[in-house]
Amino acid sequence: MKKIITVLMSLILFYSCDVLMQSLETIDSGTSQGLTQQQVAKGLKSALEVGIEKAVNVVSLTNGFYKNSEIMIPFPQEAIKVKELCESVGLGNQVTQFEEKLNRAAEEAAKGATGIFKEAITQMTISDAISILKGGDKAATLYLQRTTSDKLYQKFYPVVVSATEKIMLAKYWTPLVNKYNTVTKLTGGEQVNTDLNAYVTNKALDGLYLMVAKEELKIRKDPVARVTDILKEVFGSSLNPYNN
Repeated sequence: MKKIITVLMSLILFYSCDVLMQSLETIDSGTSQGLTQQQVAKGLKSALEVGIEKAVNVVSLTNGFYKNSEIMIPFPQEAIKVKELCESVGLGNQVTQFEEKLNRAAEEAAKGATGIFKEAITQMTISDAISILKGGDKAATLYLQRTTSDKLYQKFYPVVVSATEKIMLAKYWTPLVNKYNTVTKLTGGEQVNTDLNAYVTNKALDGLYLMVAKEELKIRKDPVARVTDILKEVFGSSLNPYNN
């Protein structure tokens, strides 16, 4: 009889501890709707994956950068004198073609960005996810940008190099720079030697982050944008500031 009682007490104690741990887990997650920390983390990662996929699908299309005024890559600012000189001597058409090719390089490079970004998402911890969910409009995107931009740059740069070579960007850039440098050499001006691959890489990443941020905001504010059950559950909870 004592053995039976002992076994029953052990089971009760075990069950109580298990329930207590689950309760603490829910409390630590900061939600009154019973979401666990793991669910919050899964929801945030899912949101980023959805946002990234949609953003990449948009910008990697033809004119995804070039015809989008928010992320269109302009003539390099540090070489703006090249543009001005070339336009003044009747090379405006070549300048336009060059700017188009800059954006074509970004569009081509963006096609391979999804896997790179998804790999970066795995770095997110549970505590990161909870604070991000409670954060501002761009909390998830800013976290991704802050923690992965260097690594993404290193991985993205070769993709841009390949893209610029594929569309022969140098073919459009070299004549413009040579024309400018020839003139400035005679006048004693400073020569221009812009790293186009670095420029396109930085601008392409900026554009992608901006589009991801827009998708993140949609998920936070618009229930229709929550296309999976976990997104509906997590972003529909009281942890999302837009629900309060």
